Amino acid sequence: MEKKEWYLEYEIVINRPGLLGDISSLLGMLSINIVTINGVDEGRRGLLILAEDDEQIVRLESILHTMDTIKVIKIREPKLRDRLAVRHGRYIQRDADDKKTFRFERKELGLLVDFMAELFKQDGHKLIGIRGMPRVGKTESIVASSVCANKRWLFVSSTLLKQTIRNQLIDDEYNADNLFIIDGIVSTRRANERHWQLVREIMRLPSVKVIEHPDIFVQNTEYTLNDFDYIIELRHEPDEEIKYDVVDKNNMFSESAFGDFDF
Repeated sequence: MEKKEWYLEYEIVINRPGLLGDISSLLGMLSINIVTINGVDEGRRGLLILAEDDEQIVRLESILHTMDTIKVIKIREPKLRDRLAVRHGRYIQRDADDKKTFRFERKELGLLVDFMAELFKQDGHKLIGIRGMPRVGKTESIVASSVCANKRWLFVSSTLLKQTIRNQLIDDEYNADNLFIIDGIVSTRRANERHWQLVREIMRLPSVKVIEHPDIFVQNTEYTLNDFDYIIELRHEPDEEIKYDVVDKNNMFSESAFGDFDF
């Protein structure tokens, strides 16, 4: 029988020498293999383990609950956040109210790139929004993630190197394996109707689309934030406010308000 992977996370209640050895010995007695182990939060450890059948996991959980030195937090089939937590030694921060919103700081760019690369590898339509102030690393992270996921990226609108506003694609660019990057501010401020027709065509493709500044994008299109599968927030510091300045009653934006959004 092929072994199945599980994620185990426990909190250390009494930190004493040999605790990890006790856990490892218990897993060995139950013929459960350890794939990876790491600290995932202050006072917590996460493990990816392999078991031949579910009964082994039931027995493991039953024994762990009798131990007064630890408290079992999670024991389940691993999710993407679990794998990344063990790989990087910390959990991705998730909004308590909006489960599709994930928060990162600039110092966590490696974790962000790894997270987005895993999303990009998944087949089919996926709409991802990324919020952040100027020069925090949004576009660079998207491109790096595309490379990690072995995806070809296409700028539909961007200011990374120079202002890019595309009105059409060539035939081989209409490929579901490509990743399309749209800057909500550039498209709003500079684009014409031909550009928006292209955006709508791209949105119908069964591919990954990444929208920078999704709040601005939805204010000026028929799309809503509910259409997004994931929202990523990237900040320089944890308490940084991501904001945009509306300068007139028609929701148009001034040159000065977004002059810094040129990377």
